[in-house]
Amino acid sequence: MNKKVAVIMGSASDLDKVRSGIQVLKDLGIEYSVHILSAHRTTDETIDFARKAENEYAVIICAAGKAAHLAGIVAAQTVLPVIGIPISSSLSGMDALLATVQMPSGIPVATVAIDGSKNAALLSAQILALNDKELSQKLKQLRIDSKNAILKANSNLTDSL
Repeated sequence: MNKKVAVIMGSASDLDKVRSGIQVLKDLGIEYSVHILSAHRTTDETIDFARKAENEYAVIICAAGKAAHLAGIVAAQTVLPVIGIPISSSLSGMDALLATVQMPSGIPVATVAIDGSKNAALLSAQILALNDKELSQKLKQLRIDSKNAILKANSNLTDSL
């Protein structure tokens, strides 16, 4: 099974919203590539990328705002898991959220929160971890570390009051 993740943004302006997810992939040691492709402005190139993706990738993350058709057009061209990140721009990202999550039956797109690139990266890692015990252990450790950070914050707060 290929272990590489493709991260596709609809516009270069989406990079700031996607950067934290890219960092998660780096931190977990997951190989990835980042691309700018538009469902509307580079339709042929986007479709071509999606059709060939199975040769190189295991998961595709698509980040787009406004009409946010990127994840849907990619998902329509591949059976790879596609994770959509609705990007906030107009309408506080609600337009992108609805466009990403409201896919027709038969063309699923897993959708994370508006600007939720960290969760998109973690969901990608969870998919890859189905066949990778080392990655699964890293994800379990992240959960433990997160729990411990909350418990420490709680203790610090309680001690300070």
